[in-house]
Amino acid sequence: MSVRSRLRATVPAPLPSSQAGPPEITGPPGRRLLVQRSDDEILARPLDDAFAARAGATVRFPAPWPRRRGTWEVAPDATLAVFAGVHAVRAVDPSGAALWEVRHGCWSGGCEEIHESYESYADRRDHRYSESGSVGFSADGRLVWAHVRGPLSEGELSPDTADEWLVIDAEDGRVLARADAEAVAAGSAHLPHPTDPAQMGLSIGEGQDGAPLRWGRWDGKELTVDCLDDDLCLLSLSPSGDRLMTVSHDQDALAVRDSRGAVVEALDWGAGAAIPRHPEAPADEDELPVCWDWAGGFLDETTLIASTTESDEDCGQYRHWLVDTTTAHGFVPVDYPSPVSCEPTALGGGFWSTLSPSRDVVHVWSADGPEG
Repeated sequence: MSVRSRLRATVPAPLPSSQAGPPEITGPPGRRLLVQRSDDEILARPLDDAFAARAGATVRFPAPWPRRRGTWEVAPDATLAVFAGVHAVRAVDPSGAALWEVRHGCWSGGCEEIHESYESYADRRDHRYSESGSVGFSADGRLVWAHVRGPLSEGELSPDTADEWLVIDAEDGRVLARADAEAVAAGSAHLPHPTDPAQMGLSIGEGQDGAPLRWGRWDGKELTVDCLDDDLCLLSLSPSGDRLMTVSHDQDALAVRDSRGAVVEALDWGAGAAIPRHPEAPADEDELPVCWDWAGGFLDETTLIASTTESDEDCGQYRHWLVDTTTAHGFVPVDYPSPVSCEPTALGGGFWSTLSPSRDVVHVWSADGPEG
């Protein structure tokens, strides 16, 4: 049994792949954006309900530093872009003007400087391969949550704090709250609660050392951080925000949890037990390792899209899976009209996306019923 996929839209990248990173669709239904980053700018293009670009609505944000030097996020209304760099978090409007900046400790290992500008380390060999933090907008776009390397320019929380988690006013850059992230990151990603601006998820990668998962709540005065686990990757939130999709750091266990980290409805799947043998696996290979990708997400409140492309690579065609979380073993492979070459990205509303092999076109899919 498999599920047929139906191609709903083909969205071309606005910038050539030779000049920019891959395009991605961000935002919830009704507020979707096609976003692509080059060294010089971020291009954001609002999309309608059919994933077509709205005429004359493209917004460009000049970038303060090259794309290899950090991460970025565009506000839900595409009026602001925030860049999380090696030395600072900076908000930029479409004119390129820096609206505000929060300087912090340097993400380059061993550097204890508080840099005044990107130019002060741009050509230094010891800063070529820095770790990075991330930023995320709240659901209403009024807050920017930032994961940074401490200390801030005005001082540190404590001598033992490495990484900090900040809540920033998106309009003027005021740091409203800060807390110890209790991590030493190589990278991270923010996942906002879809309806509550006061809540945010933070998935942190520490390389081989672990994957701390943090959940933040801002009550207008204080930032409370729950340390849900030190070995989980947060991939997606359900439309209600009540459920979290996670994969363990070792990529064996896919689970659905609540915002306190507890597994809900006894849903917990080990890859080795849940995923059938790849049909193209060599007959003489009795035990091939199978693992979940750190990719996928909620299509609706109870359905996930997941994948096993990393472990499928040596066997042949990549496999994606539709997961019904209301049943104990609700894994069904997705049947595409032609082989896919990447992991899926959940878009909500029953849709997910993949990139073309040349990574310059986004394909949008939905399920189109089962087949034998």
